[in-house]
Amino acid sequence: MDPAGPFAGPLNTLAWVLFAMGGAVLLLVLVALGVALFGPRRWRARLGGEKLVWIGGLAFPVVVLSALLIYGLGLTSRLSDDPRPGEMRVRVTGEMWWWRVAYLDGQGREAIRDANEVHIPVGRPVVFELESADVIHSFWVPRLAGKVDMIPGRRNLMRLQADAPGVYGGQCAEYCGGPHALMGLVVVAHEPADFETWRVRRTAPAPAAGLAHPGAAVFGRAGCGACHTVAGTSFNGLAGPDLSHVGSRRTIGAGILPNNQGTLAGWISDSQAIKPGNRMPAYPVLTGQELRDVSAWLESLK
Repeated sequence: MDPAGPFAGPLNTLAWVLFAMGGAVLLLVLVALGVALFGPRRWRARLGGEKLVWIGGLAFPVVVLSALLIYGLGLTSRLSDDPRPGEMRVRVTGEMWWWRVAYLDGQGREAIRDANEVHIPVGRPVVFELESADVIHSFWVPRLAGKVDMIPGRRNLMRLQADAPGVYGGQCAEYCGGPHALMGLVVVAHEPADFETWRVRRTAPAPAAGLAHPGAAVFGRAGCGACHTVAGTSFNGLAGPDLSHVGSRRTIGAGILPNNQGTLAGWISDSQAIKPGNRMPAYPVLTGQELRDVSAWLESLK
């Protein structure tokens, strides 16, 4: 109910129209109920007549609901148009229980990979290609647009646009089992110049990612590279989120914890205690020093 972009505005308008129509219908039903219980005998007889039943029970709902359907479809028709030339495209894939993010180039190829966080420029529509890798999820950033389901084997489209810089929270809005309620994300809207700076930094060739750091050795010994990718290293797992720039993210665990060395260490040590049922195993075998080393190394990946 607090739209921050042109694709959320129509949904806000539609919501208020539905609330108003729902209130009007409720009032009409209450008046009819009052007449049926306490009205004059003649009014009650007319209220129960066959003609009024046909009008109020069939004709009125058909007309009202059809009008609302046509109005709602017309109001929201632009939200899922096919991509136009030059539009920015982001592919978001829902997974149990996190978000795989890929920024696409003009040919539809992945140019930047990220997770649980989407960066967009202010004042520019962005096309989101929504997919699922397992079960049905639903992508929802309330202040920027409505929710759209992510269905296995299907690609749905939606548009987002932010009118002002800021961080906008999102959430999976379709129950997907396990820690569904802890499957969040953030959309970060930048001024165009700031977004371009971010984009250039993310598309630059990856550095060696500090492989001399003791935390990198811990990461390798623990087998983390089998599930996670770190650009510029031999760690190239695809099962979990890409960690190439994990230190620059605002949150970890799909939007549920602030990102700092302490929360990283806690997540690595026992993510199951923080987000029960997620697919990352706990690592109780790591010593305190190893946890400090690997979390410090991950925090440095920016």
